[in-house]
Amino acid sequence: MTSLELGPLLRHVGTTTATVWVETTASCTVEVLGASAPTFEVCGQHYALVVVEGLEPGTCRPYEVRLDGELVWPLEGTGTPPSYLRTRAEADDTGRLRFVFGSCRYPPTDDPELEASLGIDALDAFATRLMDEVADADDPATVLPDTLCLLGDQVYADEITPRTERWIRANRDPEDPNGPGLEIADFGEYSHLYSESWSDRELRWLLSTVPTAMIFDDHDIRDDWNTSQVWRDEMASKPWWPQRIRAGLASYWVYQHLGNLDPATRDADPLYRKVREADGDVYELLADFAARADAEVGEPTGVRWSYRWDLGRTRLLMVDTRCARVLNAQDRLMINDHSFAWIEESATDGEVDHLLIGSSIPWLMPPAVSHVQSLDEWAAARGSKLAETVRQAVDLEHWPAFRASFDRLADLVRGVASGPSSPATVCVLSGDVHHSYAAEARWPSPTRSRVYQLTCSPVRNGVPWFMEYVFALGWWRRLTGALNRVSRAAGLGDLPLDWSTVGGPWFGNAVSTLEVTGRDARLRVERSGARGGLEAVATLPLT
Repeated sequence: MTSLELGPLLRHVGTTTATVWVETTASCTVEVLGASAPTFEVCGQHYALVVVEGLEPGTCRPYEVRLDGELVWPLEGTGTPPSYLRTRAEADDTGRLRFVFGSCRYPPTDDPELEASLGIDALDAFATRLMDEVADADDPATVLPDTLCLLGDQVYADEITPRTERWIRANRDPEDPNGPGLEIADFGEYSHLYSESWSDRELRWLLSTVPTAMIFDDHDIRDDWNTSQVWRDEMASKPWWPQRIRAGLASYWVYQHLGNLDPATRDADPLYRKVREADGDVYELLADFAARADAEVGEPTGVRWSYRWDLGRTRLLMVDTRCARVLNAQDRLMINDHSFAWIEESATDGEVDHLLIGSSIPWLMPPAVSHVQSLDEWAAARGSKLAETVRQAVDLEHWPAFRASFDRLADLVRGVASGPSSPATVCVLSGDVHHSYAAEARWPSPTRSRVYQLTCSPVRNGVPWFMEYVFALGWWRRLTGALNRVSRAAGLGDLPLDWSTVGGPWFGNAVSTLEVTGRDARLRVERSGARGGLEAVATLPLT
């Protein structure tokens, strides 16, 4: 009998529609609440997106998954509550919304020493608590978050677990000089990674119940992905890289990107239409698309991985900061002009109470670190091999390392926050840096909106002990002032804004929740405790 390999994942949800993603063991028809869709095949794996339509706005109901009429979800004997499908309220709704966010989740392993070093998975701890709350609630809608934002490093293609290492050794020779060694090689190995990351009981239930928005970061492909043209040239010289980048982007399209899109946008996608109409395996279609997407890095236009979710009077813009880059020394950009124009248009389209910008890498770093990144970019652009070496060695690749894009985002945010119909808050949600903090931005001319950088990382990973001192030192004003003078001397000009922490930095595995009600907003940061639960480290009013 055909069974579920992975999922269900509840992805984009509108006022009357909901998208459910699954991976199955064989070709079949997938059914959810009376809606159905056939699977499509990629490298022998089978996937489906079921779009449930005609739902009532603002309603919550349990759902089941059937494959060719056979009930396969909920799984028997797991002890989890039912999976729920909750539609969005109408566009003018100002009721409470909760956005749970974080990044950098290393999967469960079977290595006790590694498990001890990684610590308790904060997202698993959150899911465990939520299961208990749902089971005890008279109305599950009152306790369910509205969106889970996974802000990058959903899988680690370059830092595999001991279990995956054994699996690779059993299937190919990692000593092959033309291969990637003990890194992921192809689509089949990527599918193994996703299964390893998303199969544990707690997370699987969470993903089946909370609408999840995702965006990639570097480890979904490889550390320092697209940090510079030098990096791209180095990778292009490796014989295994073309297969790897095609597999990485193709698997991202299947496992993450498709579910990010609303049904109308997805149905208008020419690639998705070809996949649905194809007879047989569609990997070559996806590989050709992935090769084009990678080749267009550095072009003024290219594949747009960014997307938009509107939830009542709150808007979420999830922004691609990896594959939309321009990397030549004369015109380094975090995001090409075509994609940035879309962001600007989406950010200013109508009135909202809260604008959320999801960026896997932080916009506002500790100020001293920000100056260092801009100075390193300046030196590398003038041919400094040392600057390029340092850039890759210590990950100087965040927004300040693309100073033109940093300033352009600052101008956009200032404009949104200063208009006559400005939102109450503009919040940039980020991860990547393996610590958490909240910082408030200020311009020389006060804005109507409160503007924040909200960073939460990692969900489950570590940071070298000395980096805690580095990040803490990055907020020291004397050091920031000294580096600002160096930046002026280099001709970089003053930063267009100032910012300082209102909470943190905090270290350890964590998840954060941004809660908005009307024009009010607050942030809650929670870390996983030694006994497996979550411990609140801060609750911060943002308005």
